[in-house]
Amino acid sequence: MSDQTYHDNIALRLIQFAVIWAIAAMAAGVYIAAELVWPTIDFGQFWLSFGRLRPLHTNGIIFGFGVSALMATAFYSVQRTCHTPLFMPKLAWFCCYAWQLIVLTGGLSLLAGLTTSKEYAELEWPWDIAIALVWVCFGIVFFGTIAQRKIKPIYISNWFYGALIIVIAMLHIINNLAIPVTIGKSYSLYAGAQDAVVQWWYGHNAVGFLLTGGFLGMLYYFLPKHAERPIWSYRLSVVAFWAFVYSYIWAGPHHLHYNSVPEWVQTLGMGMSIILLAPSWATMINGIMTVSTAWEKLRSDPALKFIVLSLAFYGLATFEGPMMAIRSVNIVSHFTDWTIGHVHSGALGWNAMITYGTFYFMVPKLVGRELYSKKLANVHFALALAGTMLYIIAMWAAGVSQGLLWLSVDQLGELSFSFKDIMASMTPYYLLRLVAGLIFLAGTILMAYNLFMTMKGKEAARVTVPAVNPAYGMN
Repeated sequence: MSDQTYHDNIALRLIQFAVIWAIAAMAAGVYIAAELVWPTIDFGQFWLSFGRLRPLHTNGIIFGFGVSALMATAFYSVQRTCHTPLFMPKLAWFCCYAWQLIVLTGGLSLLAGLTTSKEYAELEWPWDIAIALVWVCFGIVFFGTIAQRKIKPIYISNWFYGALIIVIAMLHIINNLAIPVTIGKSYSLYAGAQDAVVQWWYGHNAVGFLLTGGFLGMLYYFLPKHAERPIWSYRLSVVAFWAFVYSYIWAGPHHLHYNSVPEWVQTLGMGMSIILLAPSWATMINGIMTVSTAWEKLRSDPALKFIVLSLAFYGLATFEGPMMAIRSVNIVSHFTDWTIGHVHSGALGWNAMITYGTFYFMVPKLVGRELYSKKLANVHFALALAGTMLYIIAMWAAGVSQGLLWLSVDQLGELSFSFKDIMASMTPYYLLRLVAGLIFLAGTILMAYNLFMTMKGKEAARVTVPAVNPAYGMN
């Protein structure tokens, strides 16, 4: 045994931040869902308006909750799959706290009305520069740890985390090239259709490599650990990785159907989106087969329930997305709440579920104590499933209704229904979404209490680096 230790306190602190951001950002989401039912609850305050709270919600979830969770799990797993402590742990601590400062001040800037108006890239240029610098530091720690690994093979989860770090850096820098005018205002270096193409090359691949690729890294490490089974097919995971990387990067133009970009660009995006079914479902099948001989653990392991359910929603979202990229479907779904339902089937059902399951697994190990209450975790599971299903059903129904009604014309070729009338008919769907959001938020608060009670009075467990083992990856 070595006298070196894993730097797990960093992972634990990032989990704490991730849970805080999850509650805050989801609460903002619930509030704006209520505003769509009762618009006057902004009380005439600009900072409470839908236009300012909505990007706060998305940025808080993606960059506060999502990235903090990805950093935590990447730092935790890369040490174990490489049998070595983190490279430059002080730099890792800098990443931890600097990232939280960026999310906090960036959120306040959005409330103040500073925005580029680009989807998932609303923060202005000072925050863009800060994000790039911290992200480079994240990469130095991660790849430095891999470089000093004690075993030759690089486990598949690190491939996905590595792709996350490299591709997101490229996307972020290129999409956010801008000309600063003041400290809080800049103009994109691109214009018109070019700006739209670059933005959705970024926007869809931010979903692809952060909310999909990064979380697949989480899946490939923590699912086998939960199930106590090796990955069903390591070769399939490698093939799926390369197919995923090469096909996903081209799929963004499917957001621009029936717009002023070349039709061949739209067709390319549609075609590559359909091809994405193969690597996505290969991963889902690999995960299901991995856990297929461990179904009995579902009775006693609430964490595994979340992971297995997340696989189901991953399969659903990665089937629905390519179908919505087909023009004949997109003409109904585009600019409707169907898209919102699709996004949240992935965000709630895939990203949040797998993260919750992973946290339920990691925290007890990090503090050296059993989970405070498996019963509360099971209640959380029921609330999360109910909230997710109600949410996506409400938005699917609303979206399909909107799409069909907007396409309905009378004998003169004029719209049969006005935009105002259609949106007025959405109130029941929006109420159901509000209820669903409250249920999901309640489950998240329950998890926060459960994890807090598990951590209470405990320091992160001291973990000794094992001697080099030829059986890589799953120590």
